[in-house]
Amino acid sequence: MKAKHSEFARGLPRSASQASIFFFCGPDEAGASAAADKIIAALPDAGERIELSGGDLKRDPALLGDEARSGSLFGDKRHILARVTGEEAHDALKALIETSDSGAGDAAPILVIATSATDKSRTAKLLEKRPDALVTMFHPPDLGSVAGAVRSMADAAGLRLGGDLAERIARSAGLDVRLAQSEVDKLALYLDASSQTPKSATPEDLAAIGAPTEDDGFAPLVNAVLGGELGKLPSELRRMKELGINPVGLLLALERRAGQLTQITAKLGPRGNFDNLGKGEKAQLGVFWKEEREIRQQLGRWPARKLGRLIPRLAALHQSLLANSQAAELLLAQDLTQIARFAAKR
Repeated sequence: MKAKHSEFARGLPRSASQASIFFFCGPDEAGASAAADKIIAALPDAGERIELSGGDLKRDPALLGDEARSGSLFGDKRHILARVTGEEAHDALKALIETSDSGAGDAAPILVIATSATDKSRTAKLLEKRPDALVTMFHPPDLGSVAGAVRSMADAAGLRLGGDLAERIARSAGLDVRLAQSEVDKLALYLDASSQTPKSATPEDLAAIGAPTEDDGFAPLVNAVLGGELGKLPSELRRMKELGINPVGLLLALERRAGQLTQITAKLGPRGNFDNLGKGEKAQLGVFWKEEREIRQQLGRWPARKLGRLIPRLAALHQSLLANSQAAELLLAQDLTQIARFAAKR
């Protein structure tokens, strides 16, 4: 089965309840991750989460089926979340399907977030006609769609957003639905709102919770790292520590920029030139005039082959930060230094 990414902005597609394998692909990794979170939250008993990487599945295609059909340590339910690049999950999913069709037994729900894959990929073709699988491609978000998603989040949280407040939250989150959800949750907590006791939110309330934007400090560090500017990096890392910049928020900003560079690279093709893009094309790619110089420089540092290595590394780092919140700042600083050194290499 296939579903449109817009269906997840309104909730869950009807077809989601029939599926046990979910393949979320496309350039909007944030949207795919948010959809996976919605699927997991809707499971009757999500149980233990088993996380696998594309490298794990590529090295051992049988691992997916083994994990999906194994019980947890305490005999509880489990679900599998795999973050992969391109076709890394194809062989593992094919093996799982073949063994399931031959009577190997029930498997836990499996969610695959596939960066750099599309709904035309071999993996998508393998799954899209199966009644127990759901394929969705997540396209780069625009302000209108993210603002609509913010309104849906607010309705669920018992918040009434007046005027252009949903758009302001969407902008402040850099069109990242995960950050937008975090802001809605903080706003609901601040106002003590719930679905039983809804409250109206004002711009003053949003200002009071300190909704972060990249201009609050993310952009200079993102540009130093992805631009391979090793001379600027020490002072930017020191500023991160002094200002108490949120490590996960900063990493999300890095992930968004890496995804944007991937999208631009795909648009340009092997012989394209960034400077030949028209204003309308740049706007569609989320490139604004004040960022053009940095993006042009970063495109030179990150050809497609290097981006293919960067994005799964950022995804793995994201999981490490969530699992080691107390050491998140140190872990992030170490990885950012290595990424900046990699960017600096010609």
